[in-house]
Amino acid sequence: MSSRVRYPIKDRDKTRHRLWLRFIKMINVILITVPFAFCWYYYYAERLYSPFYARGDRIIVALFMVLYILFGRIYSGFTISLNRISEIVYSQTLAIFFTNGILYIVTLLLTKHFPNPIPLLLSMAVEVLLSAMWAGGAHTLYFRRQEPIRTVIIWDMRKGLMDLINSYGLDIRFNVVATPNIWDVFKNPDQYLDQAEAVFLIGVHSHERNQIIKVCVQRGIRAYIIPRVGDVLMESAQPLHLFHLPILMLERYNPAPEYLFIKRVFDILASGIALIILSPLMIIVALMIRRDGGTAFYRQKRLTKNGKEFYVLKFRSMRMDAEKDGVARLSAGENDPRITRIGRFIRACRIDELPQLINILKGEMSVVGPRPERPEIAAQYEEKFPEFSLRLQAKAGLTGYAQIYGKYNTTPRDKLLMDLQYIAKPSIAEDLKIIFATVKILFLPESTEGIAEGQTTAMDYRNEAFRSKDGENSEDI
Repeated sequence: MSSRVRYPIKDRDKTRHRLWLRFIKMINVILITVPFAFCWYYYYAERLYSPFYARGDRIIVALFMVLYILFGRIYSGFTISLNRISEIVYSQTLAIFFTNGILYIVTLLLTKHFPNPIPLLLSMAVEVLLSAMWAGGAHTLYFRRQEPIRTVIIWDMRKGLMDLINSYGLDIRFNVVATPNIWDVFKNPDQYLDQAEAVFLIGVHSHERNQIIKVCVQRGIRAYIIPRVGDVLMESAQPLHLFHLPILMLERYNPAPEYLFIKRVFDILASGIALIILSPLMIIVALMIRRDGGTAFYRQKRLTKNGKEFYVLKFRSMRMDAEKDGVARLSAGENDPRITRIGRFIRACRIDELPQLINILKGEMSVVGPRPERPEIAAQYEEKFPEFSLRLQAKAGLTGYAQIYGKYNTTPRDKLLMDLQYIAKPSIAEDLKIIFATVKILFLPESTEGIAEGQTTAMDYRNEAFRSKDGENSEDI
């Protein structure tokens, strides 16, 4: 690998670009805040139980801005360079909904009665309209101003990223100029890296990958890396100083006792309150399933922390004889013939998962954590890579990283990586972020896509998931 250093010469341009981006995003925040401020000053401020002075009104408007920025980041509503216009508007609409909802509760407390929601709803409508206008204008302006980044995809064990870039509409962001194998890059690094502004490293062994990364940093090339299991485990490392040396310490999932206590209290309160509020809906769904034929609920053995088995509760969405041959089968999505009519509806809306609130209340699950897997399917995955059991370090959850950033048919390897990212850095703030981010996927149909046609069992899915470049299953992860 060439050791020749070429220092980047465009640092000033990059700084200007980042400042320009922040300016564009601040325009969005101001645009969304103006309708609320108008609504507050000319309607709600005059109806408070004890009216504010000017400083108090400014604090309310500032609170709106802070909450909107917070939710906007949770839902990736400001990521112009990587999201489609529709995705930006959808994300910002969710941020607008939650921000205005919280401010309505604040207003309720300040007025000591239920204030008229119509002015706030009209304000929200204007905010969504302004969001759509901003998203279209900012997206167009960004890609007129910013040419696609010259990108080199360097691969070893995995290919196919080019197809992902095209399918996600990111070809306007990344102009792929070369897709060499890692060994071709090592033979002639300057041929590929001299023309690159960004590099994707896919399935490259850590030794070779780290050498590429060093060159990218030296030359000011942005590097995107699909991590390996070891990389994600390193995220939990604690920096120490022993023997006058920098040391990284890793250990099994061992969160602070106060975190576990707060998490359990939250689980009890959240599941208890949700069961009370949602009980009418759950009763109606149970009656509809019974009318469709068969039992309303079903129990299925799953795995939780340290491989402990428990029975997860769900509303039944498949026929009673869905697995009459005793073979554990993955769902093929809405095309699965085993799914009943009411089952398609409750799966699309995630209502079939609601009985798991009982599992959470009992302490068998948590609100946030790796989704519990069936023992039979987990055993099949572990035949290929024993590291799959690492996700059992934490208690199973109703939602988690793999649910909000992946899909039902995301490969087991990638689900493992996402679950390990959550396990690496446990915190209440991260749990809350995942809970709010879960709302975003409830209305996205791709999050419940089934496995491909012809892949009925976990073994079929696993074999497809770990196909390497030459058509064989890759032992390396």
